[in-house]
Amino acid sequence: MTRMTRGTLIALAGLGSAAMLLAAFGFQYLGGLAPCAMCLWQRWPHAAAMVLGAVGLALPHVALAALGALSMAVNAGIALTHTGVERGWWVLNLSCTSGSEDLGAMSAADLLNPEIGTGIVMCDEVAWQMFGLSMASWNGIASLVLMAIWIAAARARATA
Repeated sequence: MTRMTRGTLIALAGLGSAAMLLAAFGFQYLGGLAPCAMCLWQRWPHAAAMVLGAVGLALPHVALAALGALSMAVNAGIALTHTGVERGWWVLNLSCTSGSEDLGAMSAADLLNPEIGTGIVMCDEVAWQMFGLSMASWNGIASLVLMAIWIAAARARATA
């Protein structure tokens, strides 16, 4: 069996992050599921990994692969933290959770105002799930898989 080169693995990992971002935008713009703040935070490491994947096509260096693995480790941390918030394992005092001071300071009229109220997406509410896992949970799993691909890229030979 032929082993994949570092460049191939970097490209695969970058494409994986591109697919994750495409899915997130699909859920948002086609499915009508507005993202919460923590959902948006999870998009940035995927965007960074996409850029690293594109650069890695021309320059498949170990450092790029290490940075890609780091970006996915950060993303997995955010996603799994978000999962814990959704499941009530811990409470974070964020403006996107029901325990936040920002929402508590809003008047009832503001909360009922359709122009303001529709923009509030709570981080501790699951908007969609499959097999009992939320989008944040699936993103965390995907990020760990992509991190493994980035690590394999760092350990692989540069060329065949």
